[in-house]
Amino acid sequence: MPLPLALAIAAGIAGLTGVGSGIHGAKKMKNANDTMKAAEGRHKRNVAKFERTSNNTNKKMDELGKLELEILSSFDEFADTIEKIQNRPQFKEYKADGIKLPEYDKEELKKVSIGAGVLLGGLGGAAVGTAGGFAAAGATTSAVMALGTASTGTAIASLSGVAATNATLAALGGGAISAGGGGIALGTTMLSATTLGVGLLVGGVIFNVVGGSMSNKADEAWRQMEKAEGTIQTICTYLNKLRTTANKYIGSLKRVNEKYQENFQTISNVVNVQHKVDWNDFTEEEKMNLQNTVLLVGLLYKMCQVKLVNKAKNDNEINTVNTKVVNETLKESENVMSNLVVETVGNSEKSITDSQK
Repeated sequence: MPLPLALAIAAGIAGLTGVGSGIHGAKKMKNANDTMKAAEGRHKRNVAKFERTSNNTNKKMDELGKLELEILSSFDEFADTIEKIQNRPQFKEYKADGIKLPEYDKEELKKVSIGAGVLLGGLGGAAVGTAGGFAAAGATTSAVMALGTASTGTAIASLSGVAATNATLAALGGGAISAGGGGIALGTTMLSATTLGVGLLVGGVIFNVVGGSMSNKADEAWRQMEKAEGTIQTICTYLNKLRTTANKYIGSLKRVNEKYQENFQTISNVVNVQHKVDWNDFTEEEKMNLQNTVLLVGLLYKMCQVKLVNKAKNDNEINTVNTKVVNETLKESENVMSNLVVETVGNSEKSITDSQK
């Protein structure tokens, strides 16, 4: 075979090989691109799910935190009213049916009421989730801390472990995974074709090599997406549980608070409107009403002490909902509400003026 013809045939074969290689590379490129687009789309849906869940939980936790602070701030008026009553008995610690409520303490109620008022006053310009952070850490503790820092001019948002812990951040132990506040470290890439890079395609053979590289990158993108998806699912499960728990707690707090407000208005009318300030002048019904009011204040104080979130032991773990304590407290509130004093003072086993210590 003449040499020119042989070269021509060789060139033709090489050309066909290049075309075949290019076609194969193009297919790999398309598959890799499809994989990355699918990963990116699924990742965006996962992030959207996380943001919705986080937002809904923050709103519910904010509702709870604000309710608790409003309840605590109202104790100042209660303490002022009860201190006007002369010759009143000592309202001791309540112990019955395995339930223990704190005794009436004017100074403690005043302190927590003022602190709660400070926090409420700062919520106007605070970020979403701030009030929820108080509920997560325990509103009573948060109020006491606020009172201690108010005179120093410390910003609410800087109260360590309290206001800075909104419902989203409360899902996490802290550290790098929760850095940035608004979200979560979902991996090292945004899983987009742009950030992964494509490269310049020149010729069939080079095209094929780039296609292989793209396949590897696409596979890595998919693995990153699945890893992020698992993290998102874990946190969304936590946030949903936190929201459900907060909702139940809100319902119980509202029932107790409504009864407290009802009883207190009666006592306030007797003391502040009728100006009846001697315990000996109170009717038996009025005495029972005051006992119930003191009992309900103790219950509300204790309920607002409960931390809804247990902080993780290290930065790489997810925090947990304080389910055990919350459920115990909810049960106690039901028992107290169904066993409010109905007998006259001194005749009731559960009378909080009797010695129960």
